[in-house]
Amino acid sequence: MKRLITTLGILMLSPVLQAGEADVVKVKVQCLGSSCTFNVTVRHADTGWQHYANQWDVVTMEGKVLGSRVLHHPHVKEQPFTRSLSGVTVPADIKQVVIRARDSKHGYGGIKKTVTIPKRKL
Repeated sequence: MKRLITTLGILMLSPVLQAGEADVVKVKVQCLGSSCTFNVTVRHADTGWQHYANQWDVVTMEGKVLGSRVLHHPHVKEQPFTRSLSGVTVPADIKQVVIRARDSKHGYGGIKKTVTIPKRKL
């Protein structure tokens, strides 16, 4: 029993378990016509190549992915971090989208942000 408690204690302190899921903490969006640029801030306790935030998506309320930003490396010492994605086509009838993030270990599941598409400039 003592060995089990010790093992559980070590696992609880493991950075991989503490990293959890990737959370979207801030979103800014600008649109010119149907083309939008998203600036998304993600927080995740990246531990290295084995566990890091590796993507975020712009998704309609119905679940259709309009755009994805792939994150090609860990951001261990840069948290939270912001990355942009330009040229995302958002149809005129779409008034809100969801921004979700994923990590290399858990996939999707962290905090998402629902954002309103601003009045579009022509």
